[in-house]
Amino acid sequence: MGFIRFIFSKSFLIQLALAAVIIVGLVFLSMYWLQGSTNHDQRIAVPDLGKMNLALVKQKLKESDLNYVVIDSSNYNPDFPKYSVIEQTPAPGKFVKENRKIYLVMNPSGYRQIEVPSIIGRTLRQAEPTLIAMGFKVGKITYKPYIAEDEVLEMRHEGKKLEEGVPLRKTATIDLVLGDGKSGYDN
Repeated sequence: MGFIRFIFSKSFLIQLALAAVIIVGLVFLSMYWLQGSTNHDQRIAVPDLGKMNLALVKQKLKESDLNYVVIDSSNYNPDFPKYSVIEQTPAPGKFVKENRKIYLVMNPSGYRQIEVPSIIGRTLRQAEPTLIAMGFKVGKITYKPYIAEDEVLEMRHEGKKLEEGVPLRKTATIDLVLGDGKSGYDN
């Protein structure tokens, strides 16, 4: 019976009411503080930074109280100027708060260099998909006397003979010299 009497005692009810008032007061103070510290209802539209160089991006974002981070610049896109923005996150027109970071993907100065694969001795049917998958283009195909038909004998770029492992710009055109399959062991 002592516990029930204690719950309904005057001192316990006063302590309970005081605790409720303090909790409600702390909740209101927390909400007020959060509203001010998180810039509630403040919205800045993200500008379109596409095709801008880094100097213009810096100026434009400074005007809007925004920051930027370059996250990638490895894939060259010929539709965009060199060293310009190809992609941004968040997208243009989205709303953010001040001092938020805009993540940028920049266009490098050109296609990267890729090592020429080893396709000498392979057939055209094997060599062509390998070159295309690596980003090269297959150019002119010529034939010379050799016993194996459509076997790759040489690779050429701009008239010069290519060796495997030589770095070459992605999207470069590689001409192939193949065996015609009509002659003996003559080279």
